[in-house]
Amino acid sequence: EVQLVESGGGLVQPGGSLRLSCTASGFTFDDYAMSWVRQAPGKGLEWMSSIYTYNSKTYYTDSVKGRFTISTDNAKNTLYLQMNSLKPEDTAVYYCGKRVTNSLAAAIDYWGQATPVTVPS
Repeated sequence: EVQLVESGGGLVQPGGSLRLSCTASGFTFDDYAMSWVRQAPGKGLEWMSSIYTYNSKTYYTDSVKGRFTISTDNAKNTLYLQMNSLKPEDTAVYYCGKRVTNSLAAAIDYWGQATPVTVPS
């Protein structure tokens, strides 16, 4: 059974940092691309970042480029999102996701349970 268990969210002041973790089980972790997606209050899903787990090549949406870093520890089957210089507009529920294949064009077939991040204005 595929499981993605997230942790690390919380309340942080503007300019602060958080690190989200997503621990995977039930599949061969470095055979699949992984992503982080968020949903701000009252808005739709927004893709933020993806990583090829086999070579660590990363991609970011413009709004988080230079502030957020996606990474993996393949030995621990864990995906991370280091978030620095947080802004109120980063307030959202954050999801990790496993892609159907090791392609960033593939759909996400499994999602983490979500972890909230709140950055007050």
